[in-house]
Amino acid sequence: MNAPSTATPTLFTRDVPPRAAFALEESGVHPLLARLFAARGVRSPEALDDGLAKLLPPTTLKGALEAAQLLADAIDAGRRLCVIADYDCDGATACATALRGLAMLGARPDTLHYVVPDRAVHGYGLTPTIVDLAIAQCQPALLVTVDNGIASLAGVAHARAQGLDVLVTDHHLPAVIDGQVELPAANVIVNPNQPGCSFESKSLAGVGVVFYVLLALRAELRARGRFDAAPQPRLDALLDLVALGTVADVVKLDDNNRRLVTQGLKRVRSGRVQPGVAALFQAAARQPAKASAFDFGFALGPRINAAGRLADMTLGIECLLTDDPARATELAGQLDAINRERREVEGGMREQAEALLEHLMPEGTPPEAVVLFDPEFHEGVVGIVAGRTKDRLHRPTFVFAIGADGLLKGSGRSIPGFHLRDALDLVSKRHPGVLIRFGGHAMAAGCTLAEEHLDTFEQALQQVAREWLAPEALQRRIATDGPLPVEYFTPATAAQLEQVVWGQGFEAPVFCDVVDVVQQRLVGEKHLKLRVRHQGQLRDAIWFGHAEPVSEKVRLAYRISLDEFQGQQRVQMVVEAAVEAA
Repeated sequence: MNAPSTATPTLFTRDVPPRAAFALEESGVHPLLARLFAARGVRSPEALDDGLAKLLPPTTLKGALEAAQLLADAIDAGRRLCVIADYDCDGATACATALRGLAMLGARPDTLHYVVPDRAVHGYGLTPTIVDLAIAQCQPALLVTVDNGIASLAGVAHARAQGLDVLVTDHHLPAVIDGQVELPAANVIVNPNQPGCSFESKSLAGVGVVFYVLLALRAELRARGRFDAAPQPRLDALLDLVALGTVADVVKLDDNNRRLVTQGLKRVRSGRVQPGVAALFQAAARQPAKASAFDFGFALGPRINAAGRLADMTLGIECLLTDDPARATELAGQLDAINRERREVEGGMREQAEALLEHLMPEGTPPEAVVLFDPEFHEGVVGIVAGRTKDRLHRPTFVFAIGADGLLKGSGRSIPGFHLRDALDLVSKRHPGVLIRFGGHAMAAGCTLAEEHLDTFEQALQQVAREWLAPEALQRRIATDGPLPVEYFTPATAAQLEQVVWGQGFEAPVFCDVVDVVQQRLVGEKHLKLRVRHQGQLRDAIWFGHAEPVSEKVRLAYRISLDEFQGQQRVQMVVEAAVEAA
């Protein structure tokens, strides 16, 4: 089966402000890093200061101080608290951070509980059903949502009607009804994206919001004299969890998020890590001493996410909560097995998706927006398949599966210039009743609809895409950092680049050079192994997931990585794209 192809991407070189690069280099930053950082918006050495003292203060996060007072009162009164988690890695790390942090700050263990929705049974967020489940399980006085709740209007109202207090901590966009922002009637809301919040980092992950609430709570307890006779707890002990959830949720790594992630990685590399995180490194065959953001995003994060996709996120949360290394190892092994199953399910769904795309794209050109559904699709993996399809076709993509309630549950991924949540809002206005629920961000969103409305949704989404996306926006563009000077093509440079926190909005460097292809062959049936002549030197290159041969002379967009073989370290080019060179 031949997969539908897309047009050759356009390669362009990032602009490097010379004054910023010079200032960074003059401050002692490596010349190559100075150029890379300047191209990513760093304008002064201060922005690279990763010290905890440089974190934005909790006092600027709307609702954090009120949340601290609510939690401090609950702790003082010995009230039962129930954390309402989410079923992805951000939600799991946020739940573990909240429970560990509250225990560190004096909450009695018997007052701390959590409930996590089952993706297939309960759906997303604080629903009335989840409120009832929490009441049945632990009779809480206070519900604390993590990584959800900002759009849970009915669930919060139900909880308040049952006499419960509700603290919402979230980072998603609030609900918009009839053009107006609608907030849940919680006692307190902490969310950098709620109206009137002046917090500079709008990209905090759910776990980051929880960490900030804990910082505010510690300050509140300190003001109440709680630590007059004893040292105050070190909340930086939670930063490995904060870093993991932040990277796994693919939020923008602005200055503040990079500090959180950098500090978390430093703890992991020094061995100061939760037993569950250490066990996940072991299960993934990764070395904590060499931990990188890549490990969080592509090794640990998927193993935790797999529990929420195919099983029960309780496994992931318990792995992050346990202080018993043996128990952590057991749970990490279960998560690893579930992740292997997830890869098999995903592989089957991707084959089904390719067949659907062949029918959808008989001429090989995709529509402005892609909508895929098959009765055999698994609800837990639709987001991954949507992301893979979006990456390959460079089109906003929704993938749907049948949920346990018989409704279609869709997960979408988008491209620059197409705000997915806003697009869903416009579809709902133009076609009232089609979308039962929707929410999300600019680049990722979800929705629920009845199967009979799928065609209407597809046509409506494609119409919005035709209106919003200019032809050039449908052309995949790859930002590069230009040629890599030959003196930096070394293991030392590759190792130095691996130590930097790269991620969403602060992308890892991609270099671009014209090379002669000396040899090419397939390895593992789906990866193209290349031998190229680059700057007069023969070098190895690998293009993962690409099987088609390339021309003898190409402009290669590539990253560099260390390839270790028989105790020797070599620099390898990891290909992102290849364009025929004149």
